[in-house]
Amino acid sequence: MSKLKIGKIANIVLPLFLGAFLVYYAYNKFSPDQIEEMKGYFKNANYNYIILSSVFSIISLASRAYRWNFALEYLGYKSKFTTNFMAISIGYLLNLTLPRSGEFSRALILQKYEKVPFDKGFGTIISERVIDLICLLLCVFLALVFQYEILKQFLLEKIPVEKLVILGLIGLFFLLGLIALFRYSTWKFILLIKAKIAGLIEGVTSIYKLPKRGAFLFHTLVIWITYILTFYFGVLALAETSHMTAGMVLSSFVAGSFAVTFTNGGFGAFPLIVSELLVFYHIPQTAGTAFGWILWTSQTALVVVLGALSFLFLPLIYKKVTRV
Repeated sequence: MSKLKIGKIANIVLPLFLGAFLVYYAYNKFSPDQIEEMKGYFKNANYNYIILSSVFSIISLASRAYRWNFALEYLGYKSKFTTNFMAISIGYLLNLTLPRSGEFSRALILQKYEKVPFDKGFGTIISERVIDLICLLLCVFLALVFQYEILKQFLLEKIPVEKLVILGLIGLFFLLGLIALFRYSTWKFILLIKAKIAGLIEGVTSIYKLPKRGAFLFHTLVIWITYILTFYFGVLALAETSHMTAGMVLSSFVAGSFAVTFTNGGFGAFPLIVSELLVFYHIPQTAGTAFGWILWTSQTALVVVLGALSFLFLPLIYKKVTRV
């Protein structure tokens, strides 16, 4: 087996093992009585709120698909809304297996079905991620403003700050080395990558030159408001979490967002991190864990269904269009 194949398998298997370990770690702390208690939470949850939560999740997906065209149109390309929607759905599904693979698949789908060059399409996707990061950091700032003491206590107790600083310094050193290599190297391989990056940068900077920036920002606002509403209506599904204030919801949403960002769709990490934070709000860990799993499972099921249907219908739709 080649090193490339081994690397691909490791990229898929290791995050799944991490998620499985987090699941084991979380449930190993509970007694049989507490596990039975959590089963009661699953049984008695109000799933009407979970359905409503899923509706807002679909709205965010549709708004993201519509917003994508603003950047593509500026670069001189046009993609159908249905293609964008299904490409994003497939991307979310693939992100459950291999982190960040969904971004590549989105660009590949547009290249195949809408003739958008990969580097340009991928550049617009990266620019979206930059905007999303800014929005997430804004949510972090607001959460710190309204829940500073709780979040400070949570971070100091649960997050190994010293190790994160060390990893950050190592990452910075590595980044500076790469910058120096790209700046001064004359290797053909590096020059080829530079040419690809030029197209990527054009896609990224398209966001800042858009003639329809207002509409782009409006859909960005819709996306993030519906993200928070997805989380909020999930909170209402359990009586034990339904009393949470806006500040509590926002801080929990931020914690869950980081769990999803740094793992395979939050597998194992989302329920664990959210429940650990909710303990600081005097919500029983059994209730917090049940809430985390109910919301994560419903959202993951939605991703799987939409992604699978998109895999099925996307080639069929374009096959019909080709025949016509």
